[in-house]
Amino acid sequence: MSELLLVRHGETAWSANGRHTGLTDVPLTARGADEALSLAPFFRDREPALVLTSPLNRAVATAELAGLTGGIPEPDLHEWDYGGYEGVTTAEIQRTRPDWSLWTDGVPPGDARHPGEQAAQVGVRADRVLARAAGTLKAGGGDVVLVAHGHFLRVLTARYLGLPPQDGRLFLLRTGTVSVLSTEHGLPVIAGWNTRP
Repeated sequence: MSELLLVRHGETAWSANGRHTGLTDVPLTARGADEALSLAPFFRDREPALVLTSPLNRAVATAELAGLTGGIPEPDLHEWDYGGYEGVTTAEIQRTRPDWSLWTDGVPPGDARHPGEQAAQVGVRADRVLARAAGTLKAGGGDVVLVAHGHFLRVLTARYLGLPPQDGRLFLLRTGTVSVLSTEHGLPVIAGWNTRP
């Protein structure tokens, strides 16, 4: 049975510090590279039918280090655009907005390169990625691997399960992990979450 495999990129300096890292192209740390390398045994005996990566270097590097060859950059897989909160931690935001939540409150616009997105907009992108993957999965051609980012993959998981984008808040996702979305009796399920070989 074909499955949808989600790979969150390895650690970056910003993810380690809890900084919102959307479109800023922060490289993997040494630990992040080790996390990506540790995923290689998981993929050693698998031949995915399709590997899609975020165009950001931290995702592309993770795919390469994990042994996923032939990855195709997919613009819709980029991380949530955090707008004016790019590079800012939740703790810093909550100093002036104590009840703020990314999932329900969204982000203010930033500069021209970081206009910002709301959860519904991220959900639209996730739906497009799922539609692209569905063609391969339904054909039974093999697994589809998506190498991307924490918040985006959480939204994508919610949409896969038929939930609103905001319900991505329910799925904590660690760096350098593989999660598996599958089906049981024709219904979407989570078959594995935050796994490492």
